[in-house]
Amino acid sequence: MNFLSDTVVVIPAWNEEKTIKGIIHQIRATTTYDIIVVDDASTDHTAEEAMVAGAHVLPLAFNLGAWVATQTGIRYAVKKRYKYLITMDADGQHLPTAIPGLLKPLWDGAADVVIGSCVKRGSRARMLAWSFFRRLTGLDINDLTSGFKAYNLQALLLLATNQASLLEYQDIGVLLLLRRAKMRIMEVEVPMCPRESGSSKIFGSWIKVGQYMLLNIILSLSHATFFFPRSNNSAGEIE
Repeated sequence: MNFLSDTVVVIPAWNEEKTIKGIIHQIRATTTYDIIVVDDASTDHTAEEAMVAGAHVLPLAFNLGAWVATQTGIRYAVKKRYKYLITMDADGQHLPTAIPGLLKPLWDGAADVVIGSCVKRGSRARMLAWSFFRRLTGLDINDLTSGFKAYNLQALLLLATNQASLLEYQDIGVLLLLRRAKMRIMEVEVPMCPRESGSSKIFGSWIKVGQYMLLNIILSLSHATFFFPRSNNSAGEIE
């Protein structure tokens, strides 16, 4: 892999062999950025398809979930001295053509984190979860569960720490931790496509929605107490 760019795209993937190659080709057609696919112990040919398409693949030995896979990519990017990182889903929803719009506020110094927001994609279950957690956390963010984000180095250093590994940090936890560290978060409206295959791993059933909400309620409440003590060094150290 050529590490000449200061920007990298990280794609956590679990059993996405039908879509991953096409996504990588789309990114290649749009940008010159390096691409890292973190294979979350897929049981299909996701890793092989990603490698054939030209991405650098980081394989996980066990299925650990979307956030652990994402954080693996973030930690790798920090060690390789990337300055900017974009996260994208592996299911075809996120359009690579929107990447420059996410990066521009970072380049201009207007934000530390930029969220690709698409509220209209929300199902009834997703809308319910968004509304509930906005009230619970006070997060003034429309699209709380977008996996399409861009981070600068300051945000990456924070999210690479052990502090960001507690519980399941995929959505609400990431935003709470970033807000606590006074990171500047901006939303940019982007178009999104329907999933090319399969269904949402969280919002595909009311049972999973209930589990997701319970976990994030615990996370939201614990974030304000002893689980997440305030640190003088918000970026911390990577261990």
